[in-house]
Amino acid sequence: MFLVGLTGGIGSVVEPGTLGWKKLRQHFGQDLFHETTGEIDRQKLANIIFYDEAKRRLLNSITHPEITKSIGWQVVSYFIKGYQFVILDVPLLFESKTMLKYLKYTVVVDCDEEQQLQRVMLRNSFTEEHARARIASQMPLREKCILADYVIANSDSGKNTEVQVKQLYQTLTDSKAQWRMRMFIVLFGFALILIGFWWSGVLLITKYKQTGLETASL
Repeated sequence: MFLVGLTGGIGSVVEPGTLGWKKLRQHFGQDLFHETTGEIDRQKLANIIFYDEAKRRLLNSITHPEITKSIGWQVVSYFIKGYQFVILDVPLLFESKTMLKYLKYTVVVDCDEEQQLQRVMLRNSFTEEHARARIASQMPLREKCILADYVIANSDSGKNTEVQVKQLYQTLTDSKAQWRMRMFIVLFGFALILIGFWWSGVLLITKYKQTGLETASL
C-alpha cells in the first residue's frame, strides 16, 4: 500500500477529551472552549493564531503529533485490510513537512487567489481582512503547486474538478507502487524466516556439542 498526501486550503480539528484537547486547554485557557459542549471555539482560536505566529506554532506543536499518531493507526488498519492506497487530507502538508517522508505522491487542490479569498469569506463569514490573514498564515498555493506531484485545478466548474479527480484516481489505481512495497515486505519476511531457521540450527548444533562433551566427560 502507498500513501498519497492531499492538501490545499485551511482547517484543523481536536475532539473533546483527547490529549491534544487537554493540552490546548492548558496552554490557551478555558475561554477558548464552548461551555456546553467543551468543543473548541474555532472562531476564537482563529482570531488568536492567525495574528500571532508564536501561538500558531504552539498550536501546531500540540496538534500535529496527535494527528500524526491517529493517522498512523488508521493507515495500519487499511494496510491490514489490503487497500491499494490511502489518501491523507493534510491541510499543512508542506508547511509542517511531518508527513512528506511517508508519502509516495502529493496532490494540491488549486484555485486563483481571488477565488480563494471569496471562498474563505463565504464559507466562514469572514471579513476580507480576516480572510486574508488566514490565507497569509499558510504557504501560497502557487508554491504548493510547484512542490506537488499532481495538481487539481478547482477554479472552474465542479464538473471539471470531478473529471480531474476521476482521472487522478485512475492514475493512482494503475500505479504499481504498492507492488514494489509488498515485494519488499515479502522478501524481508522471507529473510527473517531464513534467519530464524539458521539461528535455530546454530542453537541445535551448540546443544548437541554440549551434550557430546558431557557424555564424553562421563
